Amino acid sequence: MPKYQPALDAVFHALADPTRRAVIERLGRGPRAVSQLAEPFAMAMPSFLQHLRVLEKAGLIRSRKTGRVRTITLAPRQLKKAEGWLHTQRDLWEQRLDQLDFLLITFKEQS
Repeated sequence: MPKYQPALDAVFHALADPTRRAVIERLGRGPRAVSQLAEPFAMAMPSFLQHLRVLEKAGLIRSRKTGRVRTITLAPRQLKKAEGWLHTQRDLWEQRLDQLDFLLITFKEQS
């Protein structure tokens, strides 16, 4: 059985939502105040803050409060872990598909 990685599960759970993915994309262009991040989304602030909590719990963002302004920044370390996992899976499946291709070519040549 594969090694259980709860942190990786949290990252994929967080990224499963289109609003949270959009927040990550916007933060890729630089830190933003919560109010700036929330502007393009048609939802109440408490709902938006729930999305930020999920992202922060997954380790994808960090927040810092200066005075009355809470600024959110991207924390790319967890994204790198997810990228590594996806890369490993891609390599595994490319190898399996190459083996299947070889097998099919061999059977075709023998026919």
